[in-house]
Amino acid sequence: MGVAASVAASALVLGGCGSGDDGKAAAPSSSAPSRSATASGSASGAESAGSSKSDAPSLTPFQADPAKVPRTKGRAEALAAAVALQPQGWGADFRAQRPAVSAPATVAVLDGQCLWERHELPRNVLASLSRYSELPAAGGKGEVKVSAAVTVHTTVRGADEQLATTLEEPLRCRQQEVRTGEWIYKLISTASPYGQGNNNYADDQVVEIGKYLTGKNEQTYGWFVTRLGTVTLSVSVKGAKGYSDKELTTYASNANAAMLTRLESELGGNS
Repeated sequence: MGVAASVAASALVLGGCGSGDDGKAAAPSSSAPSRSATASGSASGAESAGSSKSDAPSLTPFQADPAKVPRTKGRAEALAAAVALQPQGWGADFRAQRPAVSAPATVAVLDGQCLWERHELPRNVLASLSRYSELPAAGGKGEVKVSAAVTVHTTVRGADEQLATTLEEPLRCRQQEVRTGEWIYKLISTASPYGQGNNNYADDQVVEIGKYLTGKNEQTYGWFVTRLGTVTLSVSVKGAKGYSDKELTTYASNANAAMLTRLESELGGNS
């Protein structure tokens, strides 16, 4: 089973666990924070980005070339820019949102009031980039908004903590405000470490699904966060009128597969 098919299967299984809350990710609107990463505190200084033997899981689908694992902000920023999908990566009819990218040197944080805000990068994150795209409304269908994000951590532990935080956020904040008047809620999440479920392509993955609400307009929502070594990838898709959950799942799973392929190419290891 390929990456896209495996991701799609994970989403469908998770959707069956909730109260019909089946769907894909709500991408942040132009003024909403990126959901690409969460500041999870300082990771252990003993773990270095290139220490594949000391801090990498014993089971992994991919071994990076240690020389190509980012250790500087400049290299991390270049990797994030190369991997994060631009509009054409989602499909021929997609275009950039406004703004098209996240603010430089920032990361999204879910605060104590369950509001998403952008903060400066914590010390255990070298770079984080989100790109926002959209599929314009046409033919009686609504506008689909998507995002693709890459976060480069200094250690595997730091990247792993991001996924742990992501998994727990729906428990801490049943409703989350992505910007004034726009919420995600009815959230459920699940984790699939490598070798479990359908995950045969990444060290770990967390899938979160629920609903996205603006005014009285409710659409399906989901969010995929995937880890390979020190790098986390995320894709999100906010549903729209006329699109089935299966179609939205396909957009997200194909995007995730494309970014994983790019990441493996950049890190130069053997899968």
